[in-house]
Amino acid sequence: MSWILTVLSSSIGKKYIMAVSGACLSFFLLAHLIGNSVSFWGKEAYNSYASHLHSLGFLIYILEILLLLLFLVHIVMGITLFIENLSARPNRYAVKEKERNWSASTMPYTGILILLFLVVHLVNFHFITKTVSTAELVKTTLSNPLIASFYLLSLSGLTLHASHGFWSLFQSLGINHQKYNKLLQLGGLAMAVIIGTTFILIPLLIVTTDSFLQ
Repeated sequence: MSWILTVLSSSIGKKYIMAVSGACLSFFLLAHLIGNSVSFWGKEAYNSYASHLHSLGFLIYILEILLLLLFLVHIVMGITLFIENLSARPNRYAVKEKERNWSASTMPYTGILILLFLVVHLVNFHFITKTVSTAELVKTTLSNPLIASFYLLSLSGLTLHASHGFWSLFQSLGINHQKYNKLLQLGGLAMAVIIGTTFILIPLLIVTTDSFLQ
């Protein structure tokens, strides 16, 4: 128990927890992306994927609980580190402020946007009684211009958040070398853009193309 308290009380320990929880959430994001990409193959393929997912039964509930715990840990660590950084800013950021890029400086705000997006997303697609197929539900919901616009904004925020998150993951785990840092940073950005763009295509195609998910 004492080592847990030691880790939680140290800035480095919190950053490790933030990095590991972020990495786990990234794997979930990638898996979710692969599943949702089935929508590009049409309504029947997407409904088949959704049906297969729901057939996992109690395993889905276990995964949802683990995912919730990961989100809570990531959020709590993020808020804690943000508050600590604010307290240290007069001294710590006197020199380093210029080194912070836009994605890094907006992390707290994109994090809040993502949290709000998750609530809206769960209300729209999880905590409801489904009377139509999953494909019909997605198409009907995202055909609303206001909801689609919010999704596009939120997914853009997710892309920005992930671009710095991937880079921070390498830094927190000690993968840091002057020769490769730029490559790692560009790799993290490319991965975030690919994931974000693929997610963004779904609501974008729904509001611009009548044949999508038909």
